[in-house]
Amino acid sequence: MKKTLFAAIAITLIIPVVPVSATAGPIESACLRSDRAQATRAMCRCIDSVARRTLTRAEQRRAARFFRDPQLAQDVRMSRSARDNEFWTRYRSFGAAAEQSCAQR
Repeated sequence: MKKTLFAAIAITLIIPVVPVSATAGPIESACLRSDRAQATRAMCRCIDSVARRTLTRAEQRRAARFFRDPQLAQDVRMSRSARDNEFWTRYRSFGAAAEQSCAQR
């Protein structure tokens, strides 16, 4: 009983001290890790915000890989697969929306 009470009190005291951090999405993380000079925290956060509105979580992870390996984007773009073509259409819409929303950053 004392151990349970002590644990509850400890958790109550520790939780307010632990900083709450917003988790970066896959696009923001990939953008921040990229070696691009324009990849500021504000720019990457803006792009990620647009990605969250326009792409599914799986599509965000797929698009994030393009930062590491741009050839993947070219492969998807040139693919004859209907699935890849549908993704590429949504990815281009995301890119246009991100460019419009984040251009002033």
